Amino acid sequence: MKPSSRWRSERRALRWLGLLVVLGAACQRAAPPSRFPDARSAITRMREVHACSRGLVGEGSFDYLGDEGRVRAKSLYVVSRPTSLRFDVMSPMGGVLSTLTSDGRTFAFADLREKQFVTGPADECNVERALRVPIPPAALGELMTGLAPILVHQPEQATLSWDDGSYRLQIQSEVQASEEIRLVPRDEDWQRPWQEQRLRVIEVKVSQQGLLLYEATLEDHRAAQLAPPRKDPDGIEPDVPPSGPSCQAEVPRRIRFQVPGSGRDIVFLQAEVQHNPPLVPGLFQQAPTPGLRVRTSACGPQ
Repeated sequence: MKPSSRWRSERRALRWLGLLVVLGAACQRAAPPSRFPDARSAITRMREVHACSRGLVGEGSFDYLGDEGRVRAKSLYVVSRPTSLRFDVMSPMGGVLSTLTSDGRTFAFADLREKQFVTGPADECNVERALRVPIPPAALGELMTGLAPILVHQPEQATLSWDDGSYRLQIQSEVQASEEIRLVPRDEDWQRPWQEQRLRVIEVKVSQQGLLLYEATLEDHRAAQLAPPRKDPDGIEPDVPPSGPSCQAEVPRRIRFQVPGSGRDIVFLQAEVQHNPPLVPGLFQQAPTPGLRVRTSACGPQ
């Protein structure tokens, strides 16, 4: 009895599936000849590569998809590590729609569309309410720079392995949180000793008590230059120098944040970016403007 056409189709499908699995395994890049010996070495090297960058200034855009629908907007931003940041969301006509600031202690969010001004502690809860991602301000600044935020842990709570074409760094934190970080050396560093390899962060996943809080994917890494001094257009005040040394560290130009529990998906593109911008007093603080309803957010029940 001849096999049915359905059975023959299923066999062909299985053969193709097996071929794809084999090809996929063959395409996974083998580990570099010189590999990082442990998690601490990889974390240290990652930080060394970005040590020259004390912050960023740039223009970007974000594409947000969530329960509220889809929102696209442009943004001007300044990051000063470890804890300060400012986001100004712009309207298509060039006006400011909202401003988020954090100086590491105080969070403030002026929403001109909703005519409200929200202030509170600079923690991940308040950042989530404004940017829709549950991430502390310091961790957000590090990801934008190209670093992976590292959870507090003991040395024995971090492991490093080579898996699926990249280093897999796993951390079990002291605060019932866990983290998985994917790192790869630059192509031009593949044959170098591990001490000379420059690592790129390509993925970060953070979980709390087994629940995935967010996943960040970092792509399109390219070098950025040092920001120029800030000059007074009237020539009265002295120039404000860059906030750090000369730096050409790579910066991811595309960062995708996914928050599985909420279905939120945010893609942030860094179009123009420079390292170590000049910083002026009050850049990371703001006061409510007249006409805005002021409220305090301590992340308790609304």
